[in-house]
Amino acid sequence: MKKFLFVMRRPPYQGIGILESLDMIMTVAAFDQCVNILFLDDAVFLLKANQTPDYPHVKPSSPVFAALAMYDVETLWVEQESLSERGLNLSKLMLPAQSINRAEIANLIAEADIVVNC
Repeated sequence: MKKFLFVMRRPPYQGIGILESLDMIMTVAAFDQCVNILFLDDAVFLLKANQTPDYPHVKPSSPVFAALAMYDVETLWVEQESLSERGLNLSKLMLPAQSINRAEIANLIAEADIVVNC
């Protein structure tokens, strides 16, 4: 079993990249690999509770994120500084996540066998 770390950096509703990344994450998890996701920068908004896209043709990503638990995605990590800089905290997120500070991210990346930048 390989340990994957998917690093999300893009904000919500900026094209189909997020949904494609989620498809890749669920595919890897479906093959019984260890999957963790790290949210940095504006990607922390992906986990913000009670959000809806401003564009009628864009599907919300929240149902897909809710499905991650069915795929045994191990841990969602959120950079504490990214949350703070955007006026968010863990209680404002739609899914349980672990907070990590910038200084600890290098260790998280070093522990992974495969790192995918999304």
